[in-house]
Amino acid sequence: EVQVVQSGGSLVQPGGSLRLSCEVSAFTLDLDYYCIAWFRQAPGKEREGVSCINLKDGNTYYADSAKGRFAISRDRTKNTAYLQMNNLTSEDTAVYYCAIGSIGIATIEAIGSMSPRFYDYWSQGTQVTVSS
Repeated sequence: EVQVVQSGGSLVQPGGSLRLSCEVSAFTLDLDYYCIAWFRQAPGKEREGVSCINLKDGNTYYADSAKGRFAISRDRTKNTAYLQMNNLTSEDTAVYYCAIGSIGIATIEAIGSMSPRFYDYWSQGTQVTVSS
């Protein structure tokens, strides 16, 4: 059984910060070959990759919208990833999803973007609203 469980969704003021967590339970998978990724989807828009991190070595990838504001990290012993979001704006309002996929950071960089098709298991999603 594979479970991807996230927490941390909330309402936050513009300019504020929020931390999301994602814990993966996968007893039959070799998670050394997997990365944990964050996607988001705003109303009327396609699902958008935000960031991902390799569980084994901690290599990271950030979408342009996240660079300089967001920071992703992981605890391999807990199979948990964290997304620290800073300097939030209304454009960050979306449902945020956590997902795992057997894809490397180098491959993502070569492609130039994060595509949902490469991710095998998904969290339930959590609402993040940035508003006054």
